[in-house]
Amino acid sequence: MQQPRINHEIRVRELRVIGPKGENLGILTLEEALKKANELRFDLIEFSPNATPPVAKIADFGRYLY
Repeated sequence: MQQPRINHEIRVRELRVIGPKGENLGILTLEEALKKANELRFDLIEFSPNATPPVAKIADFGRYLY
């Protein structure tokens, strides 16, 4: 299984972002999404790169893997 891109590995301009509690934060620019994840002390994880726009979740990457 290919590992998802996280934080600065993500290379798209806009993402549909899901918050840490599953809430839809809407479509944000990569910069806005990274800033929000940083404020919450979580990672930005791109888990659906082929969607339009790609979908990312704000979560703890260590916990996401397991």
